[in-house]
Amino acid sequence: MSLTARLLQIYGRLPLRVRLATVRLATPSFRVGAMCVVSRSDGALLLVRHSYRKGWGFPGGLLKRGEEPMDAAVREVEEELGLTLDLDDVPTVVVEPRYRRVDVIYTARMPVGDGVAEPASQTAEIVEVGWFAPGALPRLGTEATSALAELGRAARPG
Repeated sequence: MSLTARLLQIYGRLPLRVRLATVRLATPSFRVGAMCVVSRSDGALLLVRHSYRKGWGFPGGLLKRGEEPMDAAVREVEEELGLTLDLDDVPTVVVEPRYRRVDVIYTARMPVGDGVAEPASQTAEIVEVGWFAPGALPRLGTEATSALAELGRAARPG
């Protein structure tokens, strides 16, 4: 029996708590965030400018411990912009190993009709909110650029 096989046998007999602690110590940790790409019927995208980042981005933020990504995206959009949105069910995921970051990206359409408020900053975290045509986007932050690139790849057939 090889040394690797023997070590795996020993590892398998360890209590679950010890195995989990070993994995946590031996593997890199990643920050996980959720964001929402909101579009309007005319194709314009909703962008926000965070007080602590360069460039424009999408509403979103880090997941709380034990929080599901979709719940985090809904919570962040509501906290930042006062909007309650129905998100598309299937997210796109971007893994940035260099920055040890995972972004779970949802899409949603801005609701139309009477009583639907225009998005506005609800917190000091957001210093500006705007709608931009896809061909006239302002300077985007890295997370937003990665999100749009991955959404574009996911939308291509094949």
